[in-house]
Amino acid sequence: MNTKRIILSSSLALGLAGASATAADAHVTLQPKTAAAGAYTVEAVRVPNETDDAVTTKVAVQFPEGFASASYQTTPGWSVKVVKEKLATPVKTDDGEITEGVKTITWTASSKATGIAPGEFRDFPISVQIPGKAGDTLTFKALQTYSDGEVVRWIGAPDADRPAPTIAVTAPADDHATAAAGTATTQDTAAPVATPAATSTSDDDSNTLAVIALVVGALGLLAGGAGLASARRRP
Repeated sequence: MNTKRIILSSSLALGLAGASATAADAHVTLQPKTAAAGAYTVEAVRVPNETDDAVTTKVAVQFPEGFASASYQTTPGWSVKVVKEKLATPVKTDDGEITEGVKTITWTASSKATGIAPGEFRDFPISVQIPGKAGDTLTFKALQTYSDGEVVRWIGAPDADRPAPTIAVTAPADDHATAAAGTATTQDTAAPVATPAATSTSDDDSNTLAVIALVVGALGLLAGGAGLASARRRP
């Protein structure tokens, strides 16, 4: 029986045949391999094929707990089936509580002609909200079925010959933005503002002195005028 391996490499991405790889490199993956907690993102189930005489005709992906929903992108020549199950822990949203989540999504080729041929790979995009918290690892078990009936089970640990696809959960983007904003606010608050205040005070003082000088000058003129008038009245 031929050993079937799935491998991700630049040569396969370019559709080149004859690429070599070890069994440890052979796996179905989700791309990108990291995503922020709580983020709405598009993940691609990437399924390459490195067989000489069989076509991939079905790909089934089992979701970990916590995915309330998943939208898929239509793939020409493939049908899609989404199966849900009751969540062990309901998900609270602004629209209410969600009690069902995605269990599996299965893509099935309509014929061998539309399947994934030897030396090819295909992406099956899905739109999801990432559950969990930073530091979690989300594990998706995948089954790949070939046209000759063989089923390859990608369900092992990361160091296994057939590891399950995973996503590493990172900190929410808002946390980084908040931290950056907090730093900027602190720096702005700490920035000295004495110079503008001093300038304003200096301007106010100058204006006050000018007004006083005008008042004193006016009083002087009045006093001079009064004296002159008094002198004229004398016999």
